Amino acid sequence: MTEFERVLVQSFNTFFEEKKMKGIAYRLKQHRFTSQFLDVLVDSLDPDYYMGIECKSISVDKGAKALYFTQHFTTDKNGAHQIERISDFLLRSGRTGFLAVELKMGVGRAREAYMIPWTELCRKYKEEGTPKITVKEIQEYPGIERESNKYLIDPKGWKKSRLIE
Repeated sequence: MTEFERVLVQSFNTFFEEKKMKGIAYRLKQHRFTSQFLDVLVDSLDPDYYMGIECKSISVDKGAKALYFTQHFTTDKNGAHQIERISDFLLRSGRTGFLAVELKMGVGRAREAYMIPWTELCRKYKEEGTPKITVKEIQEYPGIERESNKYLIDPKGWKKSRLIE
């Protein structure tokens, strides 16, 4: 589990606890030769919080200019792309899907994180001639604010941004 995933899970669970809401975020144990559906699963009776989140991190300070569909996502032994496998899982489970992207900005600079609705990611993936989402495009999506050692879960802000409908 990456630090980004761990902190995101802890942030969701702290949010549920503080708001006295029934809900839990967790990470399924990943086994060496089996793929997992998503990095973070969030379960709640409130449909706004029944979601699946795939997490990706890229190092802007090391020259990354985009999140590439071939480089940053996997293809399984049957040729199924990770975006297609996750889309199928989200459809079958009824979860709302998101791609959380962490941008590592370099030593001494704060990391940035953004939430991309899975439907937007799929649209970009299927768009002909679009093998990536640029850092600039990522930064146009709602940021996941950070306060000391946790991310702020802001469903009202996401609703305003139409991430959760």
